[in-house]
Amino acid sequence: MSGGLYSTEGRDFDQTLDLSRIKPYGDTMNDGKVQLSFTLPVPAGDEAIEAAKPLLKKMGMQNPQVVFFRELTEGFTFFNCYGSCEHTVDYSSIYVPKVESTKWDMAETDDFIRENIGRKIVVVGASTGTDAHTVGIDAIMNMKGFAGHYGLERYEMIEAYNLGSQVPNEEFIAKGIELNADALLVSQTVTQKDVHIKNLIELVELMEAEGLRDKMILACGGPRITYELAKELGYDAGFGANTYADDVASFIAQEFHKRMNNK
Repeated sequence: MSGGLYSTEGRDFDQTLDLSRIKPYGDTMNDGKVQLSFTLPVPAGDEAIEAAKPLLKKMGMQNPQVVFFRELTEGFTFFNCYGSCEHTVDYSSIYVPKVESTKWDMAETDDFIRENIGRKIVVVGASTGTDAHTVGIDAIMNMKGFAGHYGLERYEMIEAYNLGSQVPNEEFIAKGIELNADALLVSQTVTQKDVHIKNLIELVELMEAEGLRDKMILACGGPRITYELAKELGYDAGFGANTYADDVASFIAQEFHKRMNNK
């Protein structure tokens, strides 16, 4: 048997879904079942197991169980644990700021630009600063795109320029001016010690100093980028995980059209 994982606990708790008090779901509504994995800097053994259990209780876990453990290297033990979370979250009160645009596919975006703007939109993208990763900017810009979503280079009505990685912010802005860019896209993958925040702020400040901030659409993206963070830093939009070229192209087209009509 696998360590007594078949639950014999009573089911006398309220099993009604209440979005103002949601809990993790195992196999019964409101059972609060959670699986946790972590490492403690102690050697494997009974003492390690007993150290893990009170830690789980302090995390708000009832009936904690250590179902698997293994010493990774001398003095470090990995644990796989189960427990029932006693805390709840009010889902009904959650508000997440999001990009305010309608998501279109490539054909729809091209048609909108063709019919409402009448010329190609020029988009310049890069991973700026010391960030050497191109996976993010390539997924948005390159013709083949990512996960079945074609990149901006494939759009008929978008003129896309991918400058690659480790592009200094000054050069990025200069290239945008040279190409008469309508939009600048900056990707940030490296986030250790919040280096992405510092770099993103620097880019905005440089554009403001040059009097360019309101002349170009400015968007950023990356695994730790949110729309709320981007707006706080002075960007027009931010694109995080699970967003694709479709999201970016739709936003740029609609934002450009809005600005064009507000002139």
